[in-house]
Amino acid sequence: MEELDVPGMVHVSASDNPTVHTTGAYYLAADTTAFMQALSSGFLSRHPGLRLVIPHGGGAVPYHWGRFRGMARDQGWDFEATMSQIWFDTCVYHQPGIDLLLEVVPTSQVLFGSEMIGAVRGTDPDTGRHWDDTKAYIEASALDAAARDAVFEGNARRVYPRIEGWLPAR
Repeated sequence: MEELDVPGMVHVSASDNPTVHTTGAYYLAADTTAFMQALSSGFLSRHPGLRLVIPHGGGAVPYHWGRFRGMARDQGWDFEATMSQIWFDTCVYHQPGIDLLLEVVPTSQVLFGSEMIGAVRGTDPDTGRHWDDTKAYIEASALDAAARDAVFEGNARRVYPRIEGWLPAR
């Protein structure tokens, strides 16, 4: 992937364990685990051109940002270098979750993500919007126009540079 200049999406599929709900527990735990493995293994430092996307806002990573930064410091892992090669998408289904993601994760490392068949279907009775209307959450966030443009488009153009040949320049 590094030689081909192709990013990777680290997305799990399903769990055979019937006691672990696939989209409510397994996905989020696996996203968190993928980040921890990338951080602790040194894999990305050995492949400096590799870019990874972790979905669902990185699982629990934004919520435990201080824990991961602290462990990295204690263990001598390069947190900043790891984060420069990882992006989280915005498939988080409520405003406080998106706000936390955008507050703790550098905006340069956040990609707009939407769902085709979301983990939660239907409408949030508190907002009247679909649970997985991730665009509305970003638009309602405290991001300035430049940061919002980066999340919606600019960051994707950096992560997926071949897209420039297909889309008009802005």
